[in-house]
Amino acid sequence: MSEASHNDPPAPSGGLVDRFDRWVDDTLEDPIRGNKVADRVFYTASALGDHGLIWVMLAVARGLVSNDSWRPALRVSATLGVESIVVNGPIKWIFRRQRPVPRGEAPLPLRKPLTSSFPSGHATSAFCAATLMSEEDPSRRALYYALAAVIAWSRVHVRLHHASDVIGGVAIGVGLGQLAKRLVRRPGRRSQGSSS
Repeated sequence: MSEASHNDPPAPSGGLVDRFDRWVDDTLEDPIRGNKVADRVFYTASALGDHGLIWVMLAVARGLVSNDSWRPALRVSATLGVESIVVNGPIKWIFRRQRPVPRGEAPLPLRKPLTSSFPSGHATSAFCAATLMSEEDPSRRALYYALAAVIAWSRVHVRLHHASDVIGGVAIGVGLGQLAKRLVRRPGRRSQGSSS
């Protein structure tokens, strides 16, 4: 039975969602928690995803080796700044969902967030950035989304988010990335369209 009271704001923690989250935790994650390789991969991915910094670094690195200069990095950085304010401010305040209860000692050190659980900010920023960077660099689309998926899922493995927090974060991140693509056009996009 859920511990939420009738006075709590609506949150994605109803009976069905709770059962889904418990199933994911017990069936998919518990068998690999404690595995040294899995722990190293997911704890590292979780740390790299903090504040979306890995995505800014990737955008800067791509800009340095391409003709696009600093524009993609600026676009990704600005979008992730807005994403962070929206997700960690009003959205998390509306849901105010409790984070998973820790069990025992964490095998590796990790920053403990102060915000509430839904949605996962790591998942939101990862999929928002992957959406933007895939447009800038479509040949590496699979790589960007694979990295986003590992970073997002790492939050379940390290017990800082429920699986439904991550799924919600993925959906919000893709949506914000698509919105940013429409609002902030790539330089040269219009000229490419007009020349064809």
